[in-house]
Amino acid sequence: MRKFLVLILILLLHAPQSNAGLFGGRKPPADQGAGYVGTLPDLSKSFTTTEPNSTKPVFEKTEQFHSGNALKPIPREDPAFVNIILKSDKTSEYINDLNEMIPVLEKILDSIEEHEPVQRFVARVYFLTKNVEYLRDKYAEKPESSFISFQRLQEVSNHAQTVSNLRAEAEKYKPYLAYGGAGYIYNNNNIEQQLEYLRIEIEEAIVVLKEAN
Repeated sequence: MRKFLVLILILLLHAPQSNAGLFGGRKPPADQGAGYVGTLPDLSKSFTTTEPNSTKPVFEKTEQFHSGNALKPIPREDPAFVNIILKSDKTSEYINDLNEMIPVLEKILDSIEEHEPVQRFVARVYFLTKNVEYLRDKYAEKPESSFISFQRLQEVSNHAQTVSNLRAEAEKYKPYLAYGGAGYIYNNNNIEQQLEYLRIEIEEAIVVLKEAN
């Protein structure tokens, strides 16, 4: 009985202290749905903010970059500069036309030297004739029509057409003609001689066209 009374006395003595420990004697426990209501630590003291550094150009001033090799104004008043530097294409349209005719003449030259068949030779001469006719109409009323290169091109075209007609006629008529009298012009020797004359004339014409300016 005595022990029981001592136990009750002990409980009474500790009861106010327990309530103060549980509730702090002041506030009830916070609502769990309200979240954390304590004080957060100041983390700004642990970190240092970094500001982006402004980039600097490699060269402080444009004038310093070009100072070693300064650009000079174009000397447009200098005739040498204007006539040589600024004229990037001094080739005239007429010279371009002549240059296009050179391969045409060279193909006829190859045809003669390689003894190509009559049909191939006639076709190459026909192509030459049509091109020369085009140039004749194009420059008929222009100063280029009096140039030596232009006149030489007309001459070689006419000669080539004459030899082409001769070869075509010989191919067609020589089986029916004797080589005496009028038939002599279709003789193989005569045709070869005419081809040789034409070959020399074409070579000379090519030289003239290449030297034209």
